[in-house]
Amino acid sequence: MNLKLTSKGLKNTSINITGSKSEANRLLILQALFPTIRIENLSNSDDCKVLQNALTKTEGSIDIHHAGTAMRFLTAYYALTQNTSVILTGSNRMKERPISILVDALRDLGASISYTENDGFPPLQIKGIQPIKNEVSLEANVSSQYISALMLVAPSLPNGLTITLKGKITSIPYINMTLNLLKQIGVQGTFEGNTISIKPSESLPKQTVVVESDWSSASYYYSLIALSEASEVVLSSYKERSLQGDSALHKLYASFGVETVFDNHGIQLKKVSKSLPQHIEFDLSNTPDIAQTIAVTCFGLGMSCKLTGLHTLKIKETDRLEALKIELSKLGATVITTQDSLELKASEDIIGNIAIDTYKDHRMAMAFAPLALKTTLLINDAGVVSKSYPSFWDDMVAIGIACEDA
Repeated sequence: MNLKLTSKGLKNTSINITGSKSEANRLLILQALFPTIRIENLSNSDDCKVLQNALTKTEGSIDIHHAGTAMRFLTAYYALTQNTSVILTGSNRMKERPISILVDALRDLGASISYTENDGFPPLQIKGIQPIKNEVSLEANVSSQYISALMLVAPSLPNGLTITLKGKITSIPYINMTLNLLKQIGVQGTFEGNTISIKPSESLPKQTVVVESDWSSASYYYSLIALSEASEVVLSSYKERSLQGDSALHKLYASFGVETVFDNHGIQLKKVSKSLPQHIEFDLSNTPDIAQTIAVTCFGLGMSCKLTGLHTLKIKETDRLEALKIELSKLGATVITTQDSLELKASEDIIGNIAIDTYKDHRMAMAFAPLALKTTLLINDAGVVSKSYPSFWDDMVAIGIACEDA
């Protein structure tokens, strides 16, 4: 599905965004380990549906398609859950995404995991075991999901798990999210310095956990308001004290003239009149998923920017740094990238009627959509948004972005 996007002027409206994919995926693993947990406001994303389906199986081949979080979490889940025997596979891109750091850590615990194609990459053949140790160490500077994967299965292990992290820790808010969710359901754990310790839990009381709406999905509305002349939108249900690292949006987007008002039901985003800076610099090492949105916002506002802390973007659904450089350049931008940064030069001109390729990456499609306020835009393979936000295009229409088949 390819879409042509044009603006009819933003409408002041309310949008309901379902639960955080990050929180939901963690809770689904915990629910599989502790069935007394009930989850409300679960994400309706493809990733969560894939994970839910996988957790109904204990043997055979399991295809998680493009769901990177599911690959990491399920690798630890199946490896340390007895009486399971699976082959965990995915899309061609998934087979290019490294997983050896997690596999090596699980093997150190005694796990039986082998690579069926290329060493260091999925597919994985996994036979579940009870671990022979309760201590493990791993590199901490690639993906926090490796660490979270181990943390999530830790309370189900006979002696819990102590994890020692080597090197600079990436995306600390996501590790804290995992720890806080564990504590919320009644698991004891600590994260001090470079050591994480999770205590074992034989059982947990019956409980209902309500998932907060997804802050990453909110980023596209922050971008829309920033690029508008004067608009506002209400999003529900969000908390000022959030477990999600991307909640930093409400502080970061103040630089773009977007005010966030919290109430008991969610947030209201308003465009405020202020002089915008010509250049911004953000370290996004704790919030890499909003880098694409911020880069596009800066381009649409004619601002220059330097975004750092982006080394994990090269191993996402696509190499997001390279993809951003290519697609922004089509629109007339000058972009310089390194292994962990993106620098955008200020530009007043935007080339119109450009087709944006999405590289099978949901965030490429959604991050570029707000530019429809500035120029007519084409989005190729627009259906890719279902990975995290299936109703995205319907919500764009509701707020005033016309989406027509192209």
